[in-house]
Amino acid sequence: MDRLSIAMVGTRGVPARYGGFETAVEEIGRRLADAGHRVVVYCRTVPGTVEEPPATHLGMELVHLPATRRRSLETLSHTALSFGHLLTHRTDVAMVFNAANAPLLPALRAARIPVATHVDGLEWKRAKWGGTGRRYYRAAEALAVRWSDVLIADAQGIADYYRDAFAAPTTLLTYGAPLIRPGTDRLAELGLEPRGYHLVVARFEPENHVDVIVEGYAASTAAQPLVVVGSAPYADEYTARVHALADDRVRFLGGVWDQELLDQLYANCTTYLHGHSVGGTNPSLLRAIGAGAAVTAFDVDFNREVVADAGRFFRTPADVAREVAAVEADPDWVTRAGARARERAGGYDWDAVAAGYEELARVLAGRRFAPRRPSGRRRPTAADGPPLAPRPAVPVPAPAAVPAEERLRAVQQ
Repeated sequence: MDRLSIAMVGTRGVPARYGGFETAVEEIGRRLADAGHRVVVYCRTVPGTVEEPPATHLGMELVHLPATRRRSLETLSHTALSFGHLLTHRTDVAMVFNAANAPLLPALRAARIPVATHVDGLEWKRAKWGGTGRRYYRAAEALAVRWSDVLIADAQGIADYYRDAFAAPTTLLTYGAPLIRPGTDRLAELGLEPRGYHLVVARFEPENHVDVIVEGYAASTAAQPLVVVGSAPYADEYTARVHALADDRVRFLGGVWDQELLDQLYANCTTYLHGHSVGGTNPSLLRAIGAGAAVTAFDVDFNREVVADAGRFFRTPADVAREVAAVEADPDWVTRAGARARERAGGYDWDAVAAGYEELARVLAGRRFAPRRPSGRRRPTAADGPPLAPRPAVPVPAPAAVPAEERLRAVQQ
């Protein structure tokens, strides 16, 4: 029990270059490895890569396996191969990320490998899934409740949902918010100045509301540019819509994998606009508050839980237009909100999160969990409203450009 072997399954793996799960695996796994545990991370191979993938990363052992390159099958196909490998290379416990993998859990239970499932957010509410996909994710949630030894929630709102929908207990383990002061020297590479731009960092998916932010910004009197970081592998139509909504003040950078540059973008923006709405606690939002960014976030419980009184909130393009103009007109608020954001970030500590995972691993290995799981029978909840629907994918003409001096004058008035 002093040294456990822990498998982390169901993500794209590490090094973390994609999303919240990968960030969590890297930050938690490296700390567990530093504490003396054997950590095995299952990673997806990247087609077309000629370099030999690394065998280790930050003390973690890596197992590289392929996945079907189709959105509906990518996660499950890779996890199925990972479980097959895990059954012949046993670990003391398994941490499975994403409730979508729940139909495969009986294989681990049959092998008596104790398992915790990190259930993530309300995946079935994502607009990218059709009716079949949404039904699958709702069924997978129920199976995760029934077949996991422990459920992990990364936000109180997710824990509340599983309590209300399934009468299922969860272990609340959030993400960490690194406290960073990265400097400003890299901004010149992009022609930017500190406190001279607004920032979005998000995958281009409807529930992240990049279109709402861009549309609202384009209708605003903002004098500072909007810098948009992100893209999406399966969202060409949505990406085209976002670009069509922009005017000449919007700068699309695509994916930025240079962490130093990205941190400087977070730390020096006038406001960080965060549109995520269904995914629980979001690592990008945490990184932003850890960098002292003033936040304007989409108004849902998950974001209010993190931001609280350290930011502003929006729902519509009109809200965005109003807020970006108000922020530019009040630089003192930007300073106060950034300081308060860093205070909030202090409550999200990766060391504490990793300690929680270590304790959970000991609970699993010692089989100190309830022998009977909830049935998985669903009850109606407030979350059962209609999923987010994609906004119409029609060409949207860019608004007439407003000269910069007129925008600045409007903000100052």
